[in-house]
Amino acid sequence: MNAGRENLSVQKWVVTVAVLLFIIKMVAYWLTRSVAILTDALESTVNVIAGFIGLYSLWVAAKPRDENHPYGHGKAEFLSAAVEGTLIIVAALVIIYESIHHFIYPRALQQLDRGIILVAVTALINFVVGFISIRKGKKNNSLALVASGKHLQSDTYSTLGIILGLVLIRLTNLMWLDGLIAIILAFIIMYTGYKILRHSLAGIMDEADKELLQKMLAVLNANRRKNWIDLHNLRVIKYGGQLHIDCHLTVPWYLNVVEAHKEVEELGLLIKREFGTVFELFVHTDPCLDFSCSICTRDECSVRKRPFEKQIAWTLENVLQDKKHSL
Repeated sequence: MNAGRENLSVQKWVVTVAVLLFIIKMVAYWLTRSVAILTDALESTVNVIAGFIGLYSLWVAAKPRDENHPYGHGKAEFLSAAVEGTLIIVAALVIIYESIHHFIYPRALQQLDRGIILVAVTALINFVVGFISIRKGKKNNSLALVASGKHLQSDTYSTLGIILGLVLIRLTNLMWLDGLIAIILAFIIMYTGYKILRHSLAGIMDEADKELLQKMLAVLNANRRKNWIDLHNLRVIKYGGQLHIDCHLTVPWYLNVVEAHKEVEELGLLIKREFGTVFELFVHTDPCLDFSCSICTRDECSVRKRPFEKQIAWTLENVLQDKKHSL
């Protein structure tokens, strides 16, 4: 199964679980009349809506490139995550409204024991499905799956808070705690929505992923070949689950076309081994110049003009520059 179909399969399970858990939470609210449990149920409505949006976006993202979309359809995942983050924030605002209404017009809670058991079951299921979704999303570079997983796990943590609050209400009989717990969790949920929205907008605007670049540079520095004299003008852009990578690679000027192509192939194989198969790599090979000798580690070079002084480590500061490096 390729990454696109695997992402789609996982998201189908996420949607199915979201619908099931929403039904369970609404039953728990009907039994208890707790605004805190209603808070959890309202967030689950977002899970359901966002789940279907994520399912559609992954279906679009899995489509092959065409004439109108030469880079594929992967950006649909960023739009899905943006919608999901927005819905989470809206749900948090609705929860705050309901909590304030509960403070003004308090009502007695019922059958708390049954309600606690039901929401505890939903918390366990949410955490397991969220863990699987995040793991698969990171493996396949799918922002939509990671966003869904984080949303489910944030739902788990808020549910645990609700359970603790309901137990406290059960022990103390302080009904106003129900609204207070809901408001606190609403702000936590709102922050989660903001982080998902911020990440998705960064992807839409092609913001540099410094964490990914640092990891890639660590791999390149550790596996550097002697003919890879210099690397510059490196750019990595995400298109959903696909990485688009382009750079300039400086090699000895006397390599023929076949030999230079071999170095590019080795670079591609290294990235493929470390970062998965779903990527595009475009490398422009530059010939070395006289000043390159001082940073070149190739001992057997018969046309060396200057002695080797030191190898320049590739860092974010120098590989992003649009010029060859020198001492």
